[in-house]
Amino acid sequence: MGDAVGRMLASAAGIAITPMALIATVLLLATPRGPANGPAFAAGWAAALTAVTALVVPLGSRLAGDVAGPDWSWWFELAVGGLLLLLGARQWWDRPREGRVHGPPAWMRTVDRSTPARSAALGAALLAGDPKNLLLAVAAAVAVGTGGSPAPGKAGAAALLVLIGSLGTLLPLAVHLRGGSRATRRLDEWRAWAATHNTAILLTLLLTLATAHLGTALSGLTT
Repeated sequence: MGDAVGRMLASAAGIAITPMALIATVLLLATPRGPANGPAFAAGWAAALTAVTALVVPLGSRLAGDVAGPDWSWWFELAVGGLLLLLGARQWWDRPREGRVHGPPAWMRTVDRSTPARSAALGAALLAGDPKNLLLAVAAAVAVGTGGSPAPGKAGAAALLVLIGSLGTLLPLAVHLRGGSRATRRLDEWRAWAATHNTAILLTLLLTLATAHLGTALSGLTT
């Protein structure tokens, strides 16, 4: 289990560090149905991540057979690193510039009318519909599937992947449960900070993860 966890940890953390997920959770908690919408959003996010993990881990394990870290998995790591670099370049190209107006996402304009079902669907969409999150989820699941651990170890690593990848939605919920004006103020501060630094956070994250995946791939291919 240790090898599987070690290889998937960076990708799982990268999924958790999604400013838009934190922003969405805080906004939904502030809606009239906030006590239901916030947890529903987190559940939808976790369900989508679980679905990707449940699909990819057995496939990766089957393709790897009895070989831990087969050659194709290192080429896959190399491809993931390259794609993350491209996503970083796109993030830089699309960054806010002076004189260019960026409107909020469509879902933000209707957030006050959200229901638990719509909140859950939004959580699933922000996980599976975001290229960064989907790519990292697949990469992490492949790492678990090809890690060489026995089936129980892979199941434990997969569960840990879902937990870590969902922290971006679970932490705001935990703060909200504490209640009181201090919790509300802290969540608003987090939301404002994430919205202000969204581009910088994602660009730094993508470049860091791309370097990590490329380094892992080159190390695996040259040993």
